[in-house]
Amino acid sequence: MLEHITTTDFSECQRLFHGRGHGYANFSHVNVDWLPPVVLITIYQEVENDWLCEQAEQLKSLILDCESVQVQYRCRQFSPSEVILGEEITHTIVPESGLLYHIELGKAQNTGLFLDMKNGRDWVRKQVENKNVLNLFSYTCAFSVAALAGGAEKVVNVDLSKASLNKGRDNHRLNRQDTKKVVFEGVDIFKSYGRLKKYGPYDLLICDPPSFQKGSVNIERDYRKIMKRIPQLVKPDGQLMMCLNSPDLDAEFLLTEMARECPDCQYQTSITPPEVFKEAHAGKGLKVLIFKYIPA
Repeated sequence: MLEHITTTDFSECQRLFHGRGHGYANFSHVNVDWLPPVVLITIYQEVENDWLCEQAEQLKSLILDCESVQVQYRCRQFSPSEVILGEEITHTIVPESGLLYHIELGKAQNTGLFLDMKNGRDWVRKQVENKNVLNLFSYTCAFSVAALAGGAEKVVNVDLSKASLNKGRDNHRLNRQDTKKVVFEGVDIFKSYGRLKKYGPYDLLICDPPSFQKGSVNIERDYRKIMKRIPQLVKPDGQLMMCLNSPDLDAEFLLTEMARECPDCQYQTSITPPEVFKEAHAGKGLKVLIFKYIPA
């Protein structure tokens, strides 16, 4: 596995190896992330402990600043984690594109930052000077941090999880950003369009939903509900970043749904993840499509 890690720059957080893209024979069950100073190995099927320890030793030797190698077992109930080499580190602060983000390890399935969306955050940062931004399914508000760094006038973050929004506040404070420019709404998006409208209309709408969340989101069913509301939320000539994480739905799903539900939104371009996130089968990985709302 180590021979497939080609980067020599470990100054920022990043995915080092993306086996889940099925691009490497015998490694489709393994991802490796660098969350300085922690290497996190995520496995999706059981492996021999000796193999894990060997990988840990090699990775620690490769990255001089590595202080801990941890493994998360997505193949086990509740996705438990353990330290296999070095210190027990449960929290770290990682850099990306000159910004900082809190990372939590060993407490939940996700760490607080989705590394495949780096290029999306960089794109947002370049688009938003003096603009009003709506960030749906905001999680820990990484898009919001990037938007304020790019000079956004206001960002409205919406997520059902108030705990995630609290972590978003911490991310803004970590970057010494003016939280008076940020709104945090811990509400169900599908039941709260009235509250979202009062902060609009928006120059940019970001929508990065989970594929499925029991009791709240089934994106194949629910994405259209958001698209229908675009005319109520977005300014004419406003932009939309529509994201899709489901491996079972490709970009054509977004294009088809948008053409039906809001035909005044015209497709502009796509944003691809960092190169390390290569997929053997097109359409399986993260999809990010940019639209412009041009009402007739």
